[in-house]
Amino acid sequence: MLSAWSSDRAGMQVTQMPRALDHLVLPTASLDTARARLGKLGFTVAPEGVHPFGTVNACIFFSDGTFLEPLAVGDRAVTEAEARRGNVFVARDAAFRFRNGEEGCSAVVFASSNANADHAGFAGSGLSIGGQLDFSRAFKTSEGEEGEASFRLAFAGDWRSPDCFFFTCERINVPKVDRTTLETHANGVTAIREVILREAEPDAFSDFLETLCDVKPVVDGTGMAVDLRQHRLTVLPPAELSRRFGIKAGHGRGLRPVAISFAAKDLAAVAALLDARGLAFERHENRLVVQPEAGQGTAFMFEEA
Repeated sequence: MLSAWSSDRAGMQVTQMPRALDHLVLPTASLDTARARLGKLGFTVAPEGVHPFGTVNACIFFSDGTFLEPLAVGDRAVTEAEARRGNVFVARDAAFRFRNGEEGCSAVVFASSNANADHAGFAGSGLSIGGQLDFSRAFKTSEGEEGEASFRLAFAGDWRSPDCFFFTCERINVPKVDRTTLETHANGVTAIREVILREAEPDAFSDFLETLCDVKPVVDGTGMAVDLRQHRLTVLPPAELSRRFGIKAGHGRGLRPVAISFAAKDLAAVAALLDARGLAFERHENRLVVQPEAGQGTAFMFEEA
């Protein structure tokens, strides 16, 4: 995919199109707990991935190219040392856990084909929150296929939102493995459709999100929507989150991801699966809403594809 940034002939940064969602980072206290909870919700969870800077993940991949990244601390001494050395990823993860506990959604990640250009663009517009990060990790499928995945990250944020950061992810090397099994879920989910964030005054972040996402947000009387290339970011105040979806998201200021909406093949089948597994859910606006639990840091919403 193209980065949202490119260079014109004079060397100036110019923008091209709205960014594309890549994945969401979901801090958790325990990958075992997250794996059990997410598996019960009908998701196929990948084998554990180990980062070279002390964190570990167990991802959920979708056929639209996006994924969820449940993230736990594997080696605290390593993460603390890396944070002191300027690793933005682990520093912001540690800050999130210190302020909010071990469960939640801490980062919204965009796809990129040029993280170097993204970093330069963020720095030039005042959005950069630190240096880039290059790393590789082993990748393994459920069938045992293995490879090495390599990434380059560029970080952005708004100082008014200490509990949410953003970064672009350039996939430098993608293992040539078959992900079909990992992208097939018992609940029939095929894609992330929408990420919902809490903020008491959504339009206070209109300029920030327009610069970050390269698309002008639509602000109305109840909230704000940012249409990405294939997905949507929606920012709503606490009262609207409660009214629409029954989500109790607190009243702190700053952007904070509080819900993820998924596209599922058959909503009735999702309801039947949740019922059969004894999982509580509510119906709101043609969506099934499952409130957060340990291992599931945000509300999950299912809507028919």
